[in-house]
Amino acid sequence: MKQPINIFWFRRDLRLEDNHGFYEALKADKPVLPIFIFDETILSKLPKDDARVTFIHENLQAMQDILKKKYNSAIAIYHGTPEVVYKQLIENYAIASVYTNRDYEPYALERDKNIESLLTHNSINFKTYKDQVIFERDEIVKKDGTPYRVYTPFSRVWIDEYNRNQTSFFPSEEFLNNTLKDTKLPNLSLTDIGFQEAKVKVEHYTVTPTLIADYEATRNFPAQDNTSKLGPHLRFGTVSVRKMVKEASKQQNITFLKELIWREFFTQILWHFPHTAKDCFKPKYERIEWRNNEIEYKAWCDGQTGYPLVDAGMRQLNATGFMHNRVRMLVGSFLCKHLLIDWRLGEAYFALKLHDYDMSSNIGNWQWVAGCGVDASPYFRIFNPTTQIEKFDKQHEYIKKWVPEYQELTYTSQIVDHKEARERCLRVYKEAVS
Repeated sequence: MKQPINIFWFRRDLRLEDNHGFYEALKADKPVLPIFIFDETILSKLPKDDARVTFIHENLQAMQDILKKKYNSAIAIYHGTPEVVYKQLIENYAIASVYTNRDYEPYALERDKNIESLLTHNSINFKTYKDQVIFERDEIVKKDGTPYRVYTPFSRVWIDEYNRNQTSFFPSEEFLNNTLKDTKLPNLSLTDIGFQEAKVKVEHYTVTPTLIADYEATRNFPAQDNTSKLGPHLRFGTVSVRKMVKEASKQQNITFLKELIWREFFTQILWHFPHTAKDCFKPKYERIEWRNNEIEYKAWCDGQTGYPLVDAGMRQLNATGFMHNRVRMLVGSFLCKHLLIDWRLGEAYFALKLHDYDMSSNIGNWQWVAGCGVDASPYFRIFNPTTQIEKFDKQHEYIKKWVPEYQELTYTSQIVDHKEARERCLRVYKEAVS
């Protein structure tokens, strides 16, 4: 007779400590088989040297090492579709319950609905927990129960709620001995899943009291590089959001905390309004007649627009998988407003390149710069890519690093005139939305 077990399914929570769903599984009454599935539905869309896949694999192996050496257990790592993997697991084990942490993206919600249906059909419980955010779904809403569509009141209520309710931590690391004793579980190399090690790696994050305290003063200057690089670690859950928010809320300067709240604002927007994954939040903006010039789009992707700060940002992205937040706003605005290229094409390129790509934040920010989202920048706000240099890279340090030829005759000429592009944008947007 098979030994009854519970399963914990790792997804966006690649850590052994302060992991809510893992903690609940380990505290239950059966040994826990931890699993991870390299979902081929997701992997099939990625380049074979994708840095995020390398990052996930490296973190899984680090977790494996701890479980094997200290607890004589392991994570079972699979490659395939979740449905096929779970059918195999149901055949091989007597599963009482599957535990996991919630995900709020449209694909994840559909996937989890299908898995829950499969498990229920086999008399297996599917238990999900809140882990990647402090507040989820309907926890921060207006008095009438409708979601906030503007960030400032949302953040105010968020902070009030956070201060009123002591955040719980979930010391899963204290109960790892309750994992299933088996070190011969499937463990896959990058080659096994059809990938190779990325040349450019995801950077380590830096969250020090000094960085948090100085964040407001330094965050807008890309040459200083005083950002935390926390994005990929929050995206894949290699760090606990509860611990990061606690660190940020200790400081007098709440600018860093408010950046974390923006992340939660966009998470709940996508959850409440899933159509925004593909469509403008404001439907009338669907009437914009985008030019979608392929040559100009390629010039933007390659950092060859003739506007040094725009090109520096795109080249940084292409070389490192990271772009400074201030510059992200500029390159996004430039694509949508100077070139009149659909925000969805920019969003897709960022999805391919950004190590910290998170669907809700990426879509929220792209719709913000395009003027078509919640709490969006008004359409007539058009960044001037030249005066932005004066404000944020006065000494040209950032530009010199990424566009060393910007003062040479070899530097590409501007693909569009700022004044003409601005007037064209105002005309096209006005025709669409008025």
